[in-house]
Amino acid sequence: MVVLNKIDPTDLILTDKLIYINRVAKVVMGGKRLSFSALVVTGDGQGHVGVGIGKANEVPLAINKANAIARKELIKINLAGSTIPHGITVKYGAARVMLKPASPGTGIIAGGSVRAVLEVAGVKDILTKSLGSANKANVARATILALSKLKDPAREVARRKGLPEPEETVTDV
Repeated sequence: MVVLNKIDPTDLILTDKLIYINRVAKVVMGGKRLSFSALVVTGDGQGHVGVGIGKANEVPLAINKANAIARKELIKINLAGSTIPHGITVKYGAARVMLKPASPGTGIIAGGSVRAVLEVAGVKDILTKSLGSANKANVARATILALSKLKDPAREVARRKGLPEPEETVTDV
């Protein structure tokens, strides 16, 4: 996954959320060799979010690896108050995620991986739908991709008209 808006995690207060642990077995000559993969999402609740998958022979090591990867993959998303600036539908693999802004007080109408990503990102009011594949990793990555593609409407208008970009914009929904 290629994301351009990477953030330095050292100056942020991040919270990690474990989405899924998967036990995998490799069949070898002496029997089965067990290992684990962990899917973790991390964010600061203020518009920074990242997702990571870690694999190891023990659960705590897999979770630690996933946390480290999620911190490396942090991105900054555009928020409009407590929601997103506009609706978007994104496909990642066979997973499709639809995100729509919602009025204040609606809450996070989402399930599974989408809910976990949006909670740690700091989105408070949103309507979502997960379509296609139910693969938790691909749904989480599709949500990250959708959030990274969100545009700030005021900056977009200024860019198209050739005007200087506004410093900081807050839009109400």
